[in-house]
Parts: sequence; C-alpha cells; structure tokens
Amino acid sequence: MSMQPRLDDLLELRHQAHTLGLASHHLVNSSFSGLYASVFRGQGLDFEEVREYREGDDIRNMDWKVTARTGDPHLKVFREERERSVMLCVDKGSHMNFGTRNTFKSMQAARAAALIGWAANSLHDRVGGMLFGGSLQHDCYFRPTKGRRALWRLLSALTGPVGEEPESPPDLLSNILQQASRGIGTGGLVFIIADFNRPHEGLRRGLGLLRQHHSVVLVPVDDPAERELPDMGEVLFRATDGELLRVDTSDAAGREAYRAAWQERRDEVTRIANGAGCALIPVQTTQEVHYALMQGLERRVRMRAFL
Repeated sequence: MSMQPRLDDLLELRHQAHTLGLASHHLVNSSFSGLYASVFRGQGLDFEEVREYREGDDIRNMDWKVTARTGDPHLKVFREERERSVMLCVDKGSHMNFGTRNTFKSMQAARAAALIGWAANSLHDRVGGMLFGGSLQHDCYFRPTKGRRALWRLLSALTGPVGEEPESPPDLLSNILQQASRGIGTGGLVFIIADFNRPHEGLRRGLGLLRQHHSVVLVPVDDPAERELPDMGEVLFRATDGELLRVDTSDAAGREAYRAAWQERRDEVTRIANGAGCALIPVQTTQEVHYALMQGLERRVRMRAFL
C-alpha cells in the first residue's frame, strides 16, 4: 500500500469534481463542483439565466414565477463579478505517514486537496497552496494563479515523500497560517488539510488572525486507530524520541481513556473552529474522499451558517 499518490491519479480527480455524486439518495444528482460553488461562492450581481433546479442548489435563488408557470422548480443563476483566491494548505509532516484502514493519511490529504483544487479551478478561481510539516514549510509555497500552473505544481509536490526531519513546534502553527495568507489579498478561501490529532497551541491564534481577512475551512484527516485503540494484547511502541513503551491494549479502562483523550482533543478543535467562524469537514482513511467531502458540503448547505 503506497503512502504517496501518483500524479496521474491526482490529475484524474478533475473529472470526478464534475461527475455525479456516489450512490446516496442525497447525492446522486449533485456534482462536487456544484456543491462547492453553492457553499463557497457568493451570489454575484449580474443575472445570467434561469434554469431547472438541481440537487444542492441554493433555494434562496428560486424563481417562483417560472416555477409556478412551468410546474417544475427553477432558479435564477448569477454570474460572479470576480474570481476568488483559494489556498490549499496541506500537512506533509511525518505523522501523516500513518494508516491502519484502506490507505494512509498522506494519501487522503493529497486526494482532498486535488478534488477541492479542481473544483475551485472549474469556477475560474485562482488556486495555490502550501505544504507544511518538517522542513518543507520553508520551500513549498505556491502563490495562487489563474489557470492550472500553481495547482499542477502543488499536486506534483504532494506526490513527494512526507517530511522526515524534526517537525515544527505546535506553537509555530500560527506562523504557518499567516504564511498561507501571503499574496492573496483579502476575501480568500483557505483550506487547512491536516492531522489535528496533535497539540494545537498555535491554532486558536492562527485562525483568529487568518479569519480577519479570509474564510477558512479545516479538513481533519483521521484514522480509526487514532480514536479507538485496537485490542492487540501487549504491544511495544517506540516514541519519536526513541523511548520504548509497553502497552496492554486489551485493558478496557486504558482503551476508554485513549478514546476519551481523542474526543477531548477533537472537541477542543471544534470549539476553536466554531469560535473563529471556520467550517470543519473531517475525512477518514476509511472513506472515499469524494463522498466524505460531499457529505461535509451538504451539511454546510443545510446549515447555511457561514459565508
């Protein structure tokens, strides 16, 4: 099982961004790009056309006169006045080199970034990105550009190895997020696709600063073993500093404490995201990325709580 995606696979996802959703009575009539546009693009000022309603469309744009006249739901379509800058910030630290089900977290992160990037590109947004984790944060910044140049460079960089050097301290996360806003003006859209099952002392400050000028979406990439410790008997673990620790994974109290600790960390991330006005769309290694992101976007359509 490969830990890194192939560039051809990430390029192929541009077709999936336009195709119909997976088998679900909620999603079969919705394209990913359509849901992305419904959630993350505001209504422009220029009227373009009236067309039939499609699953995932914003019902606030319904044209009730045409609907009443034809007997079928129709809505007004508006053309955006300008494109938007989209930054895809992807965690490439060594902790992403982990997965116990289906695939590795690094693979899911790359696929999520590619699918979101192609959806944004299809709307003529300027797309760029940044890789962070280890030493990569110093030389992997891609300024958003029109067309596909920066997106292609980002996807190519995502096929490289994850960081193997000592990772940056958590309190530097605020600095990393500030770097993400370079060169995109104001009103940008920043996706942070990362492992949030770690200390996040710099997250609150970083998101607070970023949200002053941009919309932000957190995409936690999770593996089931991070939440539920598998029952494997006594297991010898090695920490990043080389220390060995023997753990009895069959101990029920220990497994419950492990689960509670994970939930506490996720609840804290959720509180920070909500407090900063950020969306939260988790992706599991057990899920098909297309389906997971569409589920998250559908929740945002129903909530209409931001943007």
